[in-house]
Amino acid sequence: MNLLITGAGGQGIILASDIVGETAIAAGYDVKKTDTIGMAQRGGSVVSHMRIAAQVWSPIIRQGQVDLLLALEKLEAARWASYLKPESIAIVNNHALPPLSVSLGNARYPTDDEIKDILKQAADRVYFINGTDRARELGNIRTLNIFMLGCASRFMPFKVSVWHESIANRLPEKVRQINLTAFDRGRKEVQIVGIRKS
Repeated sequence: MNLLITGAGGQGIILASDIVGETAIAAGYDVKKTDTIGMAQRGGSVVSHMRIAAQVWSPIIRQGQVDLLLALEKLEAARWASYLKPESIAIVNNHALPPLSVSLGNARYPTDDEIKDILKQAADRVYFINGTDRARELGNIRTLNIFMLGCASRFMPFKVSVWHESIANRLPEKVRQINLTAFDRGRKEVQIVGIRKS
């Protein structure tokens, strides 16, 4: 599986990809990953390439080869759409964090319809998830990355118990339970949203 996780700085992309990697290794797979962090402290683009198989030689995913895209910000989903293969799945947090160029008035943030059209042309299935709202309902917006990981986990071949163990191992005790709850709710959310293709 070729997995690409993207979003803005501060959304927990690297932690999410680390958890995926540890889960895959615990399940008996080889994993290679590489992270690109562009001005992440200022909300810049962050992306993690991950390749999971019996044996993996390189972490870099070529354009047109991503099986699963997990985007915690919808413009970032559109930005990486060219990496999706025709039979791919895109799971997108329906939330906008405009980059500095938009905030300064030098660029325009695309409309929801424009973003959806880009993704529909690139992927077989696109799920828009109100992840930010769901994380806020849980009482901790910082659970967003784990909630969205729960959504994506539906399309990965790992047991829930292995996911839980990896999450528990990576997070401090004081936030462990709320993140495990967020993960489980993400798994349920994508079932509900997945009834209709966006």
